[in-house]
Amino acid sequence: MSASERQRSTGPESPSAGRGSNELGRALHGWRDRLSPATVGLPAGGVRRAVGLRREELAQLAALSVDYITRLEQGRATSPSPPVLASLARALRLSADECTYLYRLAGQPEPGPGQISAHVPPGLRRLLDRLDAAPMSVHDAAWNLVEWNRPWAALLGDPSALRGRERNIPWRHFTGRYGRARPTPEQRAEFEAAIVADLRAATARYPADQGLRSLIRDLRQESERFAGLWESGIVGVHESAAKTIVHPEAGPITLDCDVLVAPGSDLRVVAYTAQPGSEAAARLGLLDVIGIQAMT
Repeated sequence: MSASERQRSTGPESPSAGRGSNELGRALHGWRDRLSPATVGLPAGGVRRAVGLRREELAQLAALSVDYITRLEQGRATSPSPPVLASLARALRLSADECTYLYRLAGQPEPGPGQISAHVPPGLRRLLDRLDAAPMSVHDAAWNLVEWNRPWAALLGDPSALRGRERNIPWRHFTGRYGRARPTPEQRAEFEAAIVADLRAATARYPADQGLRSLIRDLRQESERFAGLWESGIVGVHESAAKTIVHPEAGPITLDCDVLVAPGSDLRVVAYTAQPGSEAAARLGLLDVIGIQAMT
């Protein structure tokens, strides 16, 4: 991205500034060019014509179609929705000022204080990049999966192909999509109490977030278990616990699972670790050899 483009990316333009001349497409292309595959945890893969990320790679990271990315950059799609903008901002690793500019170019209001933000601060993103020995993921206040590292995808499955609700942890759990985790009945009860308490607290902090209210409404309709817990007023907190993950090739791996809240944000960081020298640590290391498989 040139110096003039960088200046424009944080400038005070109005929401409609430059849309007729495809400023949105140019900005997206410029942000894509400045990212290398290694920066976002992707293999470089053969001869590359693109300076930075290919459109296919951005589409994978943002959970969007390649065709839609192409139409955005060519100016044939000019009104992306707020959820699409949030996905693009995460995938392109935009700063807070760049996020503001992105929403302005798209003619969309920025998420207000009553709405959930999925912005991952640069410091947390660097931490995720550097701690590449431990499976880690980042979730917003509604428990939507917004970031993960390669070890997490190797352990639990690659979520790149998942869309919308398929990336929401409460939705997957209460509608029977348990994945590879095999909790005990006690662990399951503790998890459900904590996740319902989180969602109840989130509704108080984000009263204007329609996505959150829609999620809770649909969960109450789809899951009798969730509806009962929601009506009961149950409370719970996330505590460190041992969790068994059944990998299709490496077999069962019992790991310590910790849920941390990132300082200065409402993001949840989930980390899986194993005691050094243990059988679980050896199996975790084996995942680097096995590679990443799709999440089911």
